[in-house]
Amino acid sequence: MFDQLWAGLDAFGAYSTPLGWMAIGLFLLGAALEYYDREYARPAVALAWVVFGVFWLSLVHHFIFVQRSVIEGLGSILAIPLALYLAALLWRGRDSLFVFSRAIAIMGVVYFSVVSIPVVSQTLIEAVTRQTEFLINLLGFEPEVVSGTQITTADGSTFEIAKKENPFRSTFVFDASDVSYMEQPIITYTIVMACTGLGSMAIFIGLILAVRAPAERKLRALAVSIPVIYVLNLFRNVFIGITFGNQMTNFFPDVVMALFSLESQWQVSYIISDRIIAQGLSVVALVVITWLVVRELPEVLSIIEDVLYVLTRREYDLQDALGFAPPESDPA
Repeated sequence: MFDQLWAGLDAFGAYSTPLGWMAIGLFLLGAALEYYDREYARPAVALAWVVFGVFWLSLVHHFIFVQRSVIEGLGSILAIPLALYLAALLWRGRDSLFVFSRAIAIMGVVYFSVVSIPVVSQTLIEAVTRQTEFLINLLGFEPEVVSGTQITTADGSTFEIAKKENPFRSTFVFDASDVSYMEQPIITYTIVMACTGLGSMAIFIGLILAVRAPAERKLRALAVSIPVIYVLNLFRNVFIGITFGNQMTNFFPDVVMALFSLESQWQVSYIISDRIIAQGLSVVALVVITWLVVRELPEVLSIIEDVLYVLTRREYDLQDALGFAPPESDPA
């Protein structure tokens, strides 16, 4: 039964992109209707949250079995009931959720617009690859960076680059000929869209632009978040590339292979470097960046208050608790 369930979720994953655009369209429609009458907007936004929950359902199999990401997999599962609950709360009259809904709409537009336009996504991925390459070389490592989806070694052997869909110049090739448990003489590390930091940047762009506040403070909030995320993401790529490419985090291989259903020992270093260490530190970094943003733009706390209410069913006044409040000089 479980095999059939997972097979069904795998097939359902093909609909994730149209479901994402459908949810964004409904969120944008709700935002437009809100300017005229919130009661007109309410059905559209509530339906948008329902579709958004179905969108996350379509990603469960991908995050758990393809990406093998504990954090993203758990997050996608939790997002399903939370989205449905948000739809119910908004339908029952919690109007503060209209701000959160606008934030989701902006996040979606930013992320899907970049992902859906090939020339933009390629430019971003290859720019991040070049910058990661510069930093890796600066640390004394010099892996080859290649285009295409295959690699031909000096002895004429050809290897497919694992799970690489686009032939961008985005793959680092590390020499693994001295690694005893390797099945091939090379290790490849490919920069994909998830390695650009676009997802995290889209989140903060959505949060900042969704609230009503003077443009000057919004620009300051963007300045203390977007560049920081971009730079930290480059450091993340460098850390994963060096530690995985040189098999530096091959810790407890038997345990990790069993927990993550890995086929080969060389994958252990990637799971520990990326899925455990890097993603764990990313959560901490996002909390710190959020703190920097709310210092400049306390209005964002209203969205965080709504999230906390959904999780705990308790009302919060974070502006008062943290001592952050919009400047009195702001226009009404």
